[in-house]
Amino acid sequence: MAEKLTIQPLTKEAFAPFGSVIETDPAAMRYINGGTTERYNALAVAEAVGEDAKVIINIFRGSPRSFPYAIGMMERHPFGSQSFSPIDNRPWLVVVAADEGGRPGRPQVFLAGGRQGVNYGRNVWHHPLMAIGAVSDFLVVDRLGGGNNVIEHFFDTPFVIEQP
Repeated sequence: MAEKLTIQPLTKEAFAPFGSVIETDPAAMRYINGGTTERYNALAVAEAVGEDAKVIINIFRGSPRSFPYAIGMMERHPFGSQSFSPIDNRPWLVVVAADEGGRPGRPQVFLAGGRQGVNYGRNVWHHPLMAIGAVSDFLVVDRLGGGNNVIEHFFDTPFVIEQP
């Protein structure tokens, strides 16, 4: 029988073991361009290691998930971080898990606001993009380069998210 997952708010503290939350933070703000622009500086660090590694910028368009939703797999990227920032100002779900002996442990689910992005650290287990409610666009920063940068794990018994 599938185990139900609880959705928790996305906060910097709760997400810290998995990477960084990307959102405006007054502590990271400074004025630039003659005081006409607020720069929220160094909110996350992109990682790219390995053969011919480059950091690239993409737009991903995610179709909304139907609920209840079964989390049957997780993935990780051993050679680079991966960040997702919503463009459409819509909430979305972030699903991550700690590594337990080379496999993902019990997933944790976070509800991200439409102005919150995340940067999954290199080699962090996460579920693929989870738009909710409507088709949503995301600015994605990740790695391009040689080597197999995707490892997938499929659970014997899925976990279930009832409803965001």
